[in-house]
Amino acid sequence: MFQLGKTIVSEDIIEKDFVCNLSACKGACCIDGDAGAPLEKAEVKILEDIYPLVKPFLRKEGIDAIEAQGTSITTDFGDFETPLINGADCAYVIFDEKKTALCAIEEAYNQGEIKWKKPVSCHLYPIRIREYTEFSGVNYDKWEICDDACSLGKELQVPVYKFVKEALIRKFGEDWYAELEKVAETYKR
Repeated sequence: MFQLGKTIVSEDIIEKDFVCNLSACKGACCIDGDAGAPLEKAEVKILEDIYPLVKPFLRKEGIDAIEAQGTSITTDFGDFETPLINGADCAYVIFDEKKTALCAIEEAYNQGEIKWKKPVSCHLYPIRIREYTEFSGVNYDKWEICDDACSLGKELQVPVYKFVKEALIRKFGEDWYAELEKVAETYKR
């Protein structure tokens, strides 16, 4: 672990390689697991505001789940997440013709309907952020459904932090990312 500003960063994001391989995993991270995507408090309001623009991109099951549970849910621990369809798929999941899970929010963004790409936790994956009182923990989340992404990342020699560069800049800023690159260069020597 090392410190960058008010973050404590796992060395795994420099050491481990990762490139999403949707053709292999079919977007399993959006349909497996037992919880929705983590949301920041500000994202709860964003989801409420953009829902009418995202709704046309959603599946009927997603619309039903969102209209029953809300555009986000609050966990027993007071955290915010996206709602799920029957405790499985994220309510915002849609599928392409190859049955690959995609994000309706991102699809609305890609088609110019909204200006917000998707929850930052989704954009950052496989990095997970844990907020503490005085700092944020920046960690690599190892999940076996992403083994193909790890293999592809290793083949292409793309470390996690480079794969999620845009998301890290979105979360922490360009100066923070520039410092991370310096640490990574020093670390490799």
